[in-house]
Amino acid sequence: MKIVIVGGVAGGATAAARIRRLDEEAEIIVFERSGFVSYANCGLPYYIGNVITEQAALTLQTPKSFFDRFRVTMKVHHEVTALHPDRKTVSVKNLETNEEFEESYDKLLLSPGAKPTQPSVPGTGIKKLFTLRTVEDTFRIKEYIQENKPKSAVLAGGGFIGLELAENLRELGMDVTIVQRPKQLMNPFDPDMAAFIHNEMRKYGIKLVLGHTVEGFEEKDGGVDVLLKGEASLHADMVVLAIGVTPDTKLAKDAGLKLGIKESILVNERMETSAPDIYAVGDAVQVKHRVTGQDALISLAGPANKQGRIAADNICGGDSRYLGSQGSTVIKVFDLTAATTGVNETNAKKAGLDVDKVILSPMSHAGYYPGGRMMTMKVVFEKETYRLLGAQIIGYEGVDKRMDVLATAICAGLKATELKDLDLAYAPPYSSAKDPVNMAGFMIENISKGILKQFHLEDIEHLPYDGSVVLLDVRTQREYQRGHVDGFVNIPVDELRERMEEIKKGKSIYVMCQSGLRSYIATRILAGYGHEVYNLSGGFRFYDIVVNDQTLITSATPCGMDQ
Repeated sequence: MKIVIVGGVAGGATAAARIRRLDEEAEIIVFERSGFVSYANCGLPYYIGNVITEQAALTLQTPKSFFDRFRVTMKVHHEVTALHPDRKTVSVKNLETNEEFEESYDKLLLSPGAKPTQPSVPGTGIKKLFTLRTVEDTFRIKEYIQENKPKSAVLAGGGFIGLELAENLRELGMDVTIVQRPKQLMNPFDPDMAAFIHNEMRKYGIKLVLGHTVEGFEEKDGGVDVLLKGEASLHADMVVLAIGVTPDTKLAKDAGLKLGIKESILVNERMETSAPDIYAVGDAVQVKHRVTGQDALISLAGPANKQGRIAADNICGGDSRYLGSQGSTVIKVFDLTAATTGVNETNAKKAGLDVDKVILSPMSHAGYYPGGRMMTMKVVFEKETYRLLGAQIIGYEGVDKRMDVLATAICAGLKATELKDLDLAYAPPYSSAKDPVNMAGFMIENISKGILKQFHLEDIEHLPYDGSVVLLDVRTQREYQRGHVDGFVNIPVDELRERMEEIKKGKSIYVMCQSGLRSYIATRILAGYGHEVYNLSGGFRFYDIVVNDQTLITSATPCGMDQ
């Protein structure tokens, strides 16, 4: 059997190695138009920032090492220019010699990936405007920085690559500005959770110009002007486009394969396309979101690797199935770690789901053990059924392991209330006897039993401030004086029982504290006295960070710069 693979990196290289492990006799040829067949895509910004210092560390395999180990023929600088499903061949161009030829196949695997999205605006071809997707892109950016010593950069786009590159350029001493149309960075996160990311970026001097549309680029004064709609332009020594990626599916489209959203390649659970004996994997294919069941594009290395393995199994006569993508991700943002899985609140509502959430601020490990740091967790679940839909965590140590537990819980179909039952490892340097994931489960169970009633940040502006309800802040007097929500009166939780006569009966009570814990205790005290009580999810800390962030975004202008 002869297998031709178009594209290496995560999906194609994984499939090639798996096919060889399953079939020692198969002839396997991989055509890769770049000079690198398998590289650490996610590590590219860290090479630019000198965190990764050796070029060789980026290239996981070379054509020689792949052939020596797997007897797979890796032909770099070879671009497949056309597919011919009717005669089971592909047209190939050798980019070094310009030779063109046809290669036959018994099975064909497409792993073309995605290409940086190029906006349809003037100036995208100027030399000081870069994209970052391949190793070659990385070398071009690093060479430009080494030769020209730029002092400033504008990044158009605030996704994974944009944030990682912003951090690394800032660590090189450059002034860095991120500009984009959405009013938040990192769309996998809800706007309220993204506020914590914005806070960290500003802390390290990254300027954020959010909610502004780029209309073009011009070379000016030895650098680049980034033209903004209705605003003054931004000037920098260099600009990097990081506004996302688009499935690279021209080959599939020209060959008549069925396409999905954004012209991605349609595949079934076996990674088979609409054409016989042609498979497709990676960033170019449409998948099902594992939580919503809706069609999705999820450009991540983990799914691409799994899909490559599944396609290889089926090419070799097996019956492996891809069950969908969950979108589990983690990113380093200077000192912070931000992670998410499943579907966020915003997208769950767009999908028509009736959702609720809990927001909590647990410590990374036992409070009495030195070095614990607070994290912020948001867990989203479906009302009535308590189906676990997604989670977001932002903090320091221990974020990734909690997110992996939550991702596993979603994959296993656990209800949000069942998080309380998970038997998780505990020792004071690593966790608490009540792990943060357990704590989320306790809170959701209390909601399910009517023990906990919540109100949320977005409800605060709609509360009646006419005295028809009681608005209560149960933090200490000192905390209250440092900042509070207007209209909320202060009675510290430890004084509440003795001052119960100050609270009028027959009125609903809305309670807040710093993080939601003391106010929950207050709600139980007040409920014991016959009051109907609601607890602010996330507490004043969460409210303060999110509201301040919204103010900065709204008031920021390109001239003044949000920082």
